[in-house]
Amino acid sequence: MMAILLLIILGGLLIIAGVLYFHSSGNPGQYLDKDGKPIINSIFEKIFVTIGGVKQGLFIKSKDFNKPVLLYVHGGPAFSNYFLFEKYKPGLEDYFTVCYWDQRGGGLSYRSDIPIESMSFEQLTADAIEVTNYLRHRFAKEKIYLMAHSGGTPIAIQAAATAPQLYKAYIGMGQITRQSESERIAYKFIVEQYTKTGNKKGLKELSKYPVLTSDTSFTHFYKSMIRDQSMHELGIGTMRNMKSIFWGVFIPVWMCNAYTIREKINIWVSKFTFITRAKFVDQLFTLDIPVSIPTLDIPVYFFSGKYDLTVNVDLSKAYLGKLHAPVKGFYTFENSAHSPLFEEPLRVKEIIEKDVLNGKNSLADK
Repeated sequence: MMAILLLIILGGLLIIAGVLYFHSSGNPGQYLDKDGKPIINSIFEKIFVTIGGVKQGLFIKSKDFNKPVLLYVHGGPAFSNYFLFEKYKPGLEDYFTVCYWDQRGGGLSYRSDIPIESMSFEQLTADAIEVTNYLRHRFAKEKIYLMAHSGGTPIAIQAAATAPQLYKAYIGMGQITRQSESERIAYKFIVEQYTKTGNKKGLKELSKYPVLTSDTSFTHFYKSMIRDQSMHELGIGTMRNMKSIFWGVFIPVWMCNAYTIREKINIWVSKFTFITRAKFVDQLFTLDIPVSIPTLDIPVYFFSGKYDLTVNVDLSKAYLGKLHAPVKGFYTFENSAHSPLFEEPLRVKEIIEKDVLNGKNSLADK
């Protein structure tokens, strides 16, 4: 009986290993026409470029490299969400030549010898500007578009404020403002919901991270497993309908063909290495973006889900209301939490087509 059980376990492990190997070619793929041939002028590549003295990885995708260029700055820090683009295919490449940059220390850009002190807000911002200039020169563009998500938004918006001459517009999805206040609001909401439903186990775990009592506790709650678990259970996390981190995040990483097995391992190593030690995480809770960046000299667009408490939607909206910019628009996504691009991609595409590419805000909240 024991031998049979061991054979079943071994067989299961071999199947899992086979599936993982099949989905880990590390080949980003191609854009093909109806005859199965590569589309003329299309790009679908994974490359490595030295940025800020560190070898960093980029995915560059376009159905036509003559289109405007967009740099996408993921959150984290050091946790690329490119795997979600492969899973949900929101279609940014219909309008742009898109660069998905794995920031220093994360994913393709993980190196064990990267100095932990270089994982700072200042260095990541400098890296973003350097990647921008690489793209400008490679594709012969005077200006490019800049889009960021969550933890990438402080980096990207600072890059836009520092060098506005490089950018046509800035798009912030889940725009961070004062993350300490956002964490307070989210913590209070989770406690209220768990109290209402009688979740004593959850309340006990939350009590270990009393973010309402001291500023130093924000990072402890941010790094805790209970934060992400609770937010996803309550529909205020990565996506409104993503209730499980395991099925919504962990498994899709391993099923993403664009990464090799070693690169997938590095995604998780980088997440747990840098989110616990990086200077950026501590800096995140001292940043006051509305105070430090009251003006942007380019068009600004904020995308926020109605249910987003990972980065508080109301704080983002209040910031845009006060921000001085030549054109600005706030877009509330009624069926989304933290990732409207993946939750309501058709509306995002409509906004890009009608507003962003034309420097307008006709579809913005009134």
